[in-house]
Amino acid sequence: MSGNAIAKAIDLVTKATEEDKKKNYTEALRLYQHGVEYFLHAIKYETNGDKAKESIRTKCTEYLERAEKLKEFLKKDTKKKAVPAGGNDVKNDKKDDDSDDDDDNELKKLTKPLEGKVLLEKPNIKWDDVAGLEQAKESLKEAVILPIKFPHLFTGKRTPWKGILLFGPPGTGKSYLAKAVASEANNSAFISVSSSDLVSKWLGESEKLVKGLFDLARAKKPAIIFIDEIDSLCSTRSDNESESARRIKTEFLVQMQGVGNNTEGVLVLGATNIPWVLDAAIRRRFEKRIYIPLPDERARTAIFKLNMGNTKHTLSETDFVHLAAMTNNYSGADISIICRDALMQPVRKVQTATHFKKVKGPSPTDANKVVDLYSPCSPGERGAIEMNFLDVPGDQLLEPHITMNDMLRSVQCTKPAVTESDLKKLEEFTAEYGQEGS
Repeated sequence: MSGNAIAKAIDLVTKATEEDKKKNYTEALRLYQHGVEYFLHAIKYETNGDKAKESIRTKCTEYLERAEKLKEFLKKDTKKKAVPAGGNDVKNDKKDDDSDDDDDNELKKLTKPLEGKVLLEKPNIKWDDVAGLEQAKESLKEAVILPIKFPHLFTGKRTPWKGILLFGPPGTGKSYLAKAVASEANNSAFISVSSSDLVSKWLGESEKLVKGLFDLARAKKPAIIFIDEIDSLCSTRSDNESESARRIKTEFLVQMQGVGNNTEGVLVLGATNIPWVLDAAIRRRFEKRIYIPLPDERARTAIFKLNMGNTKHTLSETDFVHLAAMTNNYSGADISIICRDALMQPVRKVQTATHFKKVKGPSPTDANKVVDLYSPCSPGERGAIEMNFLDVPGDQLLEPHITMNDMLRSVQCTKPAVTESDLKKLEEFTAEYGQEGS
């Protein structure tokens, strides 16, 4: 009894969703309500435990909310409500036109939040701020910068890339490269979205959001759509996945290279750490698949310097090279964590110090002024005064310099996040489908 009721309910709500998409709201409302009745009937005879009942109740809540939304819409705007298929007189034609207007208005309402994903203020990250990855940067310049600056070069059969996939271990700079693209691509709209921006709890709305995203990009072209962690949206299709997930992937495929969709001036830039889970059709639409590897020793040296910035330290060029040699298989993010931990070492010295001594140095508030400052020291040093950091005036503390020992201590307590098995999978994928981006 329960199985038959559930099957009937699923059939009804599926038909309701189809009518909902066609804007036949009256019929959709009737089918939603009828389907919920069958679901509630199924709960009475459900024998698979509380978990199954809770799942049915959740579905009922979703469909009831949609039904209430349709009911309110029909009450407020009965003149524009859609009619069931079959009418062919003048009045019905007018209602069909009104229904089309409703369709456009609803699509605009759905995609309005996506307009907030267009970066109005550039991140101000230059190509030189990205250490290494020269080939990846050149590929992105070829796909993004050159077509915008020299459009006459890309005519006829010479067309810019429509899809670029950046893949590699976590923390290697894929998202950072995308920020550099956003900064360097002048006169180009940059739209950054994630799966949460395109997935809705309402059936049928997620694919509309995908369509709206590409419509927005076409309206603002030249435009770049950046989707971080694209594997969460476009994983391999299977028989066990939900209908809504399959529809999102189908709409994504259609919008990227579907019949009747003009993709000129729109670049889709995706990033993922696990490219092997992407659907084969999605993978094909990313014409350039660039492997962003772990940084080599030269790049790691540059990353250490970039992360130290203008912080006061006593490290020499040889020290930076030695640190780079010690951190094989460390990603850029791992090195950033090492530097951040090292930057905290002077703070810890101040916090744990039991003695301070007076020294001459530039004032923290006025570099041109030399004043008496307090510096942490060992109890046996000449001039040491027993006190803790709370006794030191706020404007009279001398910032301790970061030393090589501080860096070595941070390296020892920070382990790389990428495993050998992950690297092996990525290298196999690159050999089969991608290209090196280092």
